Amino acid sequence: MSINSKIQIRLEEFLGEKIQHESSVSGGCIADSRVIETTLGKQYFLKMLSGAAGMFLKEANSLKELAKPACIRVPKVILSDEKFLLIEYIQQGIRNDRFFKDFGADFAQMHRYSSSQFGFFEDNYIGSTPQYNVAQSNECTNWAEFYFQKRILAQFKIAERNNYATDELRKGVHLIENKIDYILAGSEENPSLLHGDLWSGNFLCDHNGKAVLIDPAVYYGHREADLAMTKMFGGFSHDFYSSYQQVFPLADGWEYREKIYLLYHYLNHLNLFGTSYYSTALSYLWFYLK
Repeated sequence: MSINSKIQIRLEEFLGEKIQHESSVSGGCIADSRVIETTLGKQYFLKMLSGAAGMFLKEANSLKELAKPACIRVPKVILSDEKFLLIEYIQQGIRNDRFFKDFGADFAQMHRYSSSQFGFFEDNYIGSTPQYNVAQSNECTNWAEFYFQKRILAQFKIAERNNYATDELRKGVHLIENKIDYILAGSEENPSLLHGDLWSGNFLCDHNGKAVLIDPAVYYGHREADLAMTKMFGGFSHDFYSSYQQVFPLADGWEYREKIYLLYHYLNHLNLFGTSYYSTALSYLWFYLK
């Protein structure tokens, strides 16, 4: 599928150049992604035809927020609107021996960038699922309350609408609400800037051998939630985690809390991809209810 003619006209007017070449990029399941090249040889990365209104504007805001600490490279936002997102094209390189060590240290420094409140100024998306970040007054400064209401309960309500909410899942979510303060006790700290959806498919290696963060679901929360997500599909290298711990050590008990943070993502995958994720989501829920 070629670039929509109206989008092409808008891009060419903004860039002041004609688009000479475009090539499709595989890997995304939400947007049609392409590398475009102008008559002067400049390259850009273009996403089009989002599945949800406003998704690209929110992604643009997430990328801009991630860039603020200037710790890890993030593609620069060139232009965005309801139907497309144009960002810097980053030529990929080869990971060197220090890649994950540097990545872990830089990610820890990014997590030092903080806010006075949990959440974000707008809701956004985790994949194609709405992610609710605009917190009520009691949630802004109470991580346990924010996490239960905006992450666990929100996903459960979507599961109900999708007919995935069994009685066992419903009972578990109800019981976990009464235990969430206990589960997260001892890890209290200031809200950190989070990527929100960091797994192996959401970072690149640039030509300098440094990590680049892409496809974020940004909000301010507990950094253990960000690190837990990296474990969902096998995890990163040992160097990443050991380097992170050297720069910004986690509070004792982080291993115990890891499953409660993975629960959010397994519930989301249940809602996105169906019942193959149900048993793991349920096991992580009931891990804390034994």
